[in-house]
Amino acid sequence: MPATAEAILARLVAFDTTSAKSNLELIAYVQDYLNSEGVESTLVPAPDGQPKACLYATIGPRDRAGVGLSGHTDCVPVTPEEWATDPFALTERDGLLYGRGSADMKGFVACMLASVPAYKRRQLAVPIHLLLSYDEEVGCKGVRPMIAEFAKSLQRPRMVIVGEPTAMQVVDAHKGPNRFE
Repeated sequence: MPATAEAILARLVAFDTTSAKSNLELIAYVQDYLNSEGVESTLVPAPDGQPKACLYATIGPRDRAGVGLSGHTDCVPVTPEEWATDPFALTERDGLLYGRGSADMKGFVACMLASVPAYKRRQLAVPIHLLLSYDEEVGCKGVRPMIAEFAKSLQRPRMVIVGEPTAMQVVDAHKGPNRFE
């Protein structure tokens, strides 16, 4: 398995996980990568029978809350944009990497995975939880089944860092709806 973030990103970008399609091949790749690093993971399948799943893994103690690193696996459709290169092949140009989902947010997922060996070498007192979801681009639908599992079988993180692109600015909250009756 590749160990650099760029090599992992090239593999992730190659999976066409636009929101209307399955993410299961990408999830299987991530699961294989984690297995090769000795990290167990849990699949949370889509409850509506769609060919999609979330993935949850813990590095360090499994019996306590820790820091969640969260990324979604879907991306917006390629069309109607015009691409100068294949959107599903990572391309370097002028020191930047281009490919569908490379910024939002397969790049963060690649960094999470490339960091696994370093996390494994440490004696973590506070665990790192890896959280991968689907259908973020169409209403954050895919993370909901995984959140529901926190109450049942998965350790709930104490805090979550979401790797959305923010032009390197820390965002300590997120927009949300308010409903009143």
